[in-house]
Amino acid sequence: MQKNILVLPGDGIGPEITEQAVRVLKAVTQGTDLNLNFIEGVIGGAAYEAAGHPFPEVTKTAALAADAVLLGAVGGPQYDNLDRPLRPERGLLGIRAAMGLFANLRPAILYPQLADSSSLKPEVVAGLDILIVRELTGGVYFGQPRGIRETEIHGQTLREGFNTMHYNEMEIERIGRVAFDAAMKRNKKVCSVDKANVLETSELWREVMIRVSRDYPEVELTHMYVDNAAMQLVRWPKQFDVMVTENLFGDILSDQASMLTGSIGMLPSASLNDKGQGLYEPSHGSAPDIAGQGIANPLATILSAAMLLRYSFGRGDLAARIESAVSTVLDQGLRTADICTPQDRKVSTIEMGDAVVAALN
Repeated sequence: MQKNILVLPGDGIGPEITEQAVRVLKAVTQGTDLNLNFIEGVIGGAAYEAAGHPFPEVTKTAALAADAVLLGAVGGPQYDNLDRPLRPERGLLGIRAAMGLFANLRPAILYPQLADSSSLKPEVVAGLDILIVRELTGGVYFGQPRGIRETEIHGQTLREGFNTMHYNEMEIERIGRVAFDAAMKRNKKVCSVDKANVLETSELWREVMIRVSRDYPEVELTHMYVDNAAMQLVRWPKQFDVMVTENLFGDILSDQASMLTGSIGMLPSASLNDKGQGLYEPSHGSAPDIAGQGIANPLATILSAAMLLRYSFGRGDLAARIESAVSTVLDQGLRTADICTPQDRKVSTIEMGDAVVAALN
């Protein structure tokens, strides 16, 4: 069985970490009936430099034709002065919209070997295993109208920025079902995060989540305002199993949850559409300050590759092998700089990739 994977290294440390993930994918599928064909493309700042746009048509065509997409990271300070439609981050928004990637899955799992790397006490985070399900193609990031305009206020001409938060019932229901389906395979608890006491979009969100929950009588549904959820993630994170929320809230909460695990360099993510296609990327950014130094942590990207095998190709067996290999490497005391303590052995990006491949073999 052949599957086509579009690899979009992107900017900053993106090329370094995706290289290691591709190596791991080749190693874990060697000798199996799964034949992977890797196609490389451009996105973000690299795409702007190559084609004048962060998400050129050639990348869009390749993404829609691929069985899955593996992405590194986008962005860098050299692009900060570009017009907003040309900034690297617009490439991410573009590919999400083009592929219809409405469901973003971000697991926050604390490997026991890294309990001391978390900023919280080990007893608070030990055994942490949360799945944040973020709606990815709606909300304020995509709502219209939006922009910056001049307006008259008290006799003065002032500039104002405006965005529109928008959700319809279909968008809320489909992300809700993703969350409840995931909970059925876990501990059967869903916490829906909103701001229903202030926002009409959240009021609708809560109504639809309650309606969807009736089809999942085994799953316990709770609701939490987003400000309280942010506090509870630090106070008592293990109370959560699956958290489901809209785009902006999910963006913030998933990054917050990442630091509970010791380093955002450990967290993978999957963005899925209703056709089985997915885009897989680490939760961290392009880290331009360390790009090219060979010290970036590739484990989040490697674990994203495991999610690719599980969700797009139905090969949970191969995904589990990668996850086990990562755990083995951590048992060996190998650490990149972001998760390294004095008693560990500090390794480079390539050495970490070597170690995971060796553990697989």
